[in-house]
This record gives sequence, structure tokens and C-alpha cells, in this order.
Amino acid sequence: MSFRSGFVALLGRPNTGKSTLLNRLLGTKVAIVSPRPQTTRARLQGVLTRENAQIVFVDTPGVHRPASRLGEKMMEAVREALEGIDLALVVVDAGRPPGEEDEQAVALVRAFAGPSFLLLNKIDSIAKPALLPLIERFRGLHAFEEFLPLSALTGENVKLLEERIIARLPEGPVYFPPDTLTDQPERFLAAEIVREKILLETRQEVPHGVAVVVDTFDESEAESRNLLRLHMVIFVEKENHKGILIGAGGARLKKIGQAARLELEKLLGRRVYLELLVKTREDWRDREGVERLVDWRHGE
Repeated sequence: MSFRSGFVALLGRPNTGKSTLLNRLLGTKVAIVSPRPQTTRARLQGVLTRENAQIVFVDTPGVHRPASRLGEKMMEAVREALEGIDLALVVVDAGRPPGEEDEQAVALVRAFAGPSFLLLNKIDSIAKPALLPLIERFRGLHAFEEFLPLSALTGENVKLLEERIIARLPEGPVYFPPDTLTDQPERFLAAEIVREKILLETRQEVPHGVAVVVDTFDESEAESRNLLRLHMVIFVEKENHKGILIGAGGARLKKIGQAARLELEKLLGRRVYLELLVKTREDWRDREGVERLVDWRHGE
């Protein structure tokens, strides 16, 4: 039996369900999810290994017109994700009319010039007859090799997607050990989980101006007490956002910390002591070195 492997990029406008789809494909959570646009900031790889294949998925930030240095870095991550891949998957929300950002995602795929699929996500929330005109609209924009309706939420057609991807990949080596799920280290995943809980808890009260940085990742008691000590700093852009995030008597920050700690303990398989500190750093999204606040590869 031949073994197939390759790199597959997921791209699309914000909130099309790319991260939900990645988690569904892998059967576990490696990417944070929230109803907020641009939840994904850094490029993240998820690895799916089967007996006959290994797919390295590259999840990317939502395609958008950047309005800050952070936005520019996010779009740079999208373009970089298309370098050296074997297949591009454009994910669209089947329940929303195509817009400028969808067309921007398709334009990126045209520049890539390699094979690509169009995935019509969220079909669990629409009437099936609405799919045909949507497919025809995108067929006029690019010659996709596959047009596949699916639901990342329910799993409908996700197994079919996996089969179609494997069939399209070249014969190749095993890039990662079979038990690998992501290329990201635990400290990155820990910070992302805290940021997810912030987004879910604050909704529209604190906009995108929040970053989470791991200040201390102490594993010195891992063997003796099965304990990980984490200290994280949450940066917000405005002083009033700091008060909103902390809440009356620290109640909201405590709730965020508790939710994050429980998920971290489940993910890491050890007890976690988590301490959160909120600081104001005005306009951090437009500052030089913004990538240090959103991507572990650029520094501690």
C-alpha cells in the first residue's frame, strides 16, 4: 500500500468555521474557537495520521483587509501558509452571501496556482437548494477541483473530505511522529486557551485589543507533584477594558481563569496553578514587534 502525505492549507474569511473544521478533522481540539471574527491570529498546524496517509493541515487567520499592524501580520501568515503546500481548501459560510473577503481568499488561491477545493461549511443551517447557486457563483471565480458541502459542527461530509484530500495528495514520507497532533508547544496552546475564554466571556465588551503572553511556564514540580505553574499577562488597549476584564471584585477574571484552568488540566493531563494579570498597553496592535504578543515563534 502506498503512503500519501502533504501539507493542506485552510483559508477563508473570518468566522467561516476553519478552526472548528480543523478540530473536527483531528478529532480533538487544537485550535481555539469563538463567535468573534479573527479569533485565529497565528498560523497553526494540525496533524492527522492514518494507516495510509498523513495530512498536515495549516490553519490560517481569516482573510480580511488589514487595518492595523496586527492585521498585516495576520495576512502575512495567510500568504506564507500557501508556500510549499500541496492543496488549498477555501472555506466559505454557505449561509452568507459571498463578499469581498471571500473573493480575496479565492484570489490568493488563484495566485497559488496549485490544486484547491471549495468547502461550503455550515450546511446544517441552510436549505440544501440554496447550495447550487452558491456553487455556481464560486465556479465563476476559480476552477476548483472539488465543491464539497459539509458541516464542521455536525461532522456531515467531513469523513468524505478526508478521503478526497488523501486521494489528492502525492506519495510521500511521514513528516511527524504518528501521535503528533500539532506543531505548537504547550505554552502557546495554554495562552490560546486563556484568550478563548476571554473572548467567550466578554463577547463584544472587549474588542480585538487583547493579547495573552505566558510570563512563567514552570514545570519544576511536574514529577514530584504533577503540577504546572503558569503566570500569564493579559494585555488590553484601553484602561476601561482592564476594568471590564477584571470585573467587580475580580469576579470575571476569576471565572475566566477557572474555565481556562479546567481545560488546561484536561489537555495537559496534570494539575495547573494559573495566575492571570491584566495590563494596559495602548495601541499594541499597531506597535513594532506586535508579533511577539501573538506568536510564540517570535520570542518568549
